[in-house]
Amino acid sequence: MADHVLIEDRVVESCGSRIHYLTAGSGPPLVLLHGGGECALAWRWVLPELARRFRVIAPDFPGTGGSDRPPTGYTAAMPGEFAGALLDALGIERAAVAGHSLGGLAAMQLALRDPARVSALALVASAGLGREIHPALKDLCSPGLGDWATAWAITPLGQFQRVGWRALGCFSHLRRAPLGWFVDQLWLGIYPQIVWDQLLLSRVLIGPEGQKAVFLDRLPDISVPTLIVWGESDQILPVAHGRRAAGRIPHSRLVTIPDCGHMPHIERPEAFLDAFLSFLEGRAAGASRS
Repeated sequence: MADHVLIEDRVVESCGSRIHYLTAGSGPPLVLLHGGGECALAWRWVLPELARRFRVIAPDFPGTGGSDRPPTGYTAAMPGEFAGALLDALGIERAAVAGHSLGGLAAMQLALRDPARVSALALVASAGLGREIHPALKDLCSPGLGDWATAWAITPLGQFQRVGWRALGCFSHLRRAPLGWFVDQLWLGIYPQIVWDQLLLSRVLIGPEGQKAVFLDRLPDISVPTLIVWGESDQILPVAHGRRAAGRIPHSRLVTIPDCGHMPHIERPEAFLDAFLSFLEGRAAGASRS
């Protein structure tokens, strides 16, 4: 892993909100979009190495981390709209875009709506590729139960329980969950509005039948080179979603990581970087020959 990489905290105005983001490195722009219930810090186990080759930008989605809540509320289209607005605010015409889970949904929405702005796409255990999702997430989005669980999750004891259950669902082996990830999760849980906003956004995207925003029929329209990365032991979103997507997206490559859960970039960062950097550098080599 890269040492002595300066990671800067910055803020930019976008769509009437203050958006916090991390940035490091120089070179072609690479945008990293985190998953639901996370923040930009979720990329810190791979960001320094990526910053050796790219100008990396990792924002907090609206309503989490250091970013303001969206002034117009949460909609199913918001993740992708946010990604495009961020590029506008930073003056970036075109970038490689990688997204994990919710961030994958945002990256996919952007690539479908405005493919000229995406030079390469990476979907990491991405949402939006099938209805199936862990039953607990469907339960937590239900009226009554979701409100009760969220109210409990912002109590001191409830915070620890929330983080513990989240770790059990997201990692194939708890011993691979970094201490820093637990600290980040407890820090996010200190702010009640962040926890409530996670519920609001989840309810927009998840219902009793599972995921509401599913793009299977649109996948053949993705025109940019695409890498799909999935942990083979993912309990949140099944690896079958990744296999199905790889069969429908032209110019796509699927990499599954054995003995890995929902967060390959945190649980198995070396394996994730091997796949991701090979993909990005292959794209760069192809562009230089064209």
